[in-house]
This record gives sequence, structure tokens and C-alpha cells, in this order.
Amino acid sequence: MVLIVLVLAAPYVLQHFHKDKPMDLTEFKKAIAQVKAAKGGEDTYTSANPVDNIKDPHPVMFKFNPNGLAIEQWKKLGLSERQSKGIKNYESKGGHFYTKADVKKMYTVTPDDYTRLAPYIDLPEGEATIKGESMVEINTADSAQFTELKGIGASFAARIVNYRKQLGGFIHKEQLMEIYGIDSGKYHVFAKQLTLNPKKINKIDINKVTVDELRQFPYLNFKQMNAIVEYRKQHGNYQSIKDLQEIALLDDEILRKIAPYLKYK
Repeated sequence: MVLIVLVLAAPYVLQHFHKDKPMDLTEFKKAIAQVKAAKGGEDTYTSANPVDNIKDPHPVMFKFNPNGLAIEQWKKLGLSERQSKGIKNYESKGGHFYTKADVKKMYTVTPDDYTRLAPYIDLPEGEATIKGESMVEINTADSAQFTELKGIGASFAARIVNYRKQLGGFIHKEQLMEIYGIDSGKYHVFAKQLTLNPKKINKIDINKVTVDELRQFPYLNFKQMNAIVEYRKQHGNYQSIKDLQEIALLDDEILRKIAPYLKYK
């Protein structure tokens, strides 16, 4: 009984002699205050490193083309290190400024910055014209030729060439929007510079092709590729796209996409 009483009393005795240290919330409160200040509209374009957010209090304004402008030049115009690097990062990914409105769309450029910069930006106010620009035939162009398209840098050019190789060529220009990073907005920037010769595609001999040879074709998954080859083995050569309609794994949308790429000889 004595032992039981001691065990039950132990927590109360320990609590009497041990006082918890109060938590110091000073740093936490400072962090909360900074978040509240940011939400209040102080500066949503800041970096964790305060040095990167410093702007020249006396910017030097001059006429400039934003394309290829060095970071130091952007800083002279009153942008911070972080803002300038954001612009250069956009360019490194194939971005290009064609009009003043393109500069305004940059998330790193604040409305106040744009108001100050706009009179000095040496670009058209509205949509740029394609007069005199290069036309690109997308089934024969190399990477260098693709970089002549508006907004297409070396990285996007390589993606286009690689995707064309996987397909065997483009049937229509809009297939470029199937490439990662080229959405409808980006596509319509350079669409008028494109030409297309659909006769330049390499067709798949559906009656001889193996699963391994089909692996790179982007419109089919492995199960569909395997089903095509196995059905041919069981039922003989295909005569037309109608024969492939018998394969349950191929729906109308898939058949529509692959039909121009197949030959039956």
C-alpha cells in the first residue's frame, strides 16, 4: 500500500520542484509581423536575402531594348538584383519581349516599376508584325532554324526536333502544342511563321512494325502497342484503319490521331 501511495504521489511532488521554462516567442512574433507586412502590400517581390531586394534610390533612365539587357543595366534602371535575375531567367528559357505589354506581364516587375520604365522601353506598344521574319518549315527545319521563331530558344528548339523524331513528322502545325511548355498562348506568338509539308512524315509500316519499334511513338502506350502487334499475329495483316477498330484498347480519338501515320503495304 505504501508503494502504491508513493507512485501515485510522485508526479505531484516532481511538478512542485520542476518549473517549466517559459518559451521565448520574440523571434516568432517578428516573423509573424513580417508576414503581415508583406500581405499588407509592402513588397511582394522580395527575396529571403535582403541584399537581393535593394533598389537604386536614384535610377538612371535611358532608352533600352529589354531583350538581352544585362543585369547591371536593369539595376541602373531601378530594379533589384532579384527582379533582374527573374527577367534573365525568363530569357534563358526562351522568353522574348516583342512589345511593351510583354514587359508589363513579368511578375517580377511591379506596377510602379513598369510605369517608370514604360516611356523608355524601345519596343512597339501593340502586337509586333512578322514582316520580314523567317518562315520555318517544321518537318525539315533544324534546331537553329527553330530558334528564329518568336519566343523559341535553344531548349524549346531541341524539344520540337525530338518530338518530331518520335512522331515521324507533323501532320498539322497545332501538334506543336503537344510539346511540354508550348501552350496555345505561346504557339500563337509564332504560328504565322510556320509552314508545313505533311508529305515529309515517316509512316509506320503497321504490318511489319514490332513493339520495340513502336515504343517512341507518343500516341500509344505499351498495352496498345502490344495489342496491335498481337492482333496482327492472330488475324493477319491490316488492310486499313477499320481493321484496328476491332482492338478494344484503341478508341476513336486514338485511331484519329494515329491514322495519318500508318501504311499497310
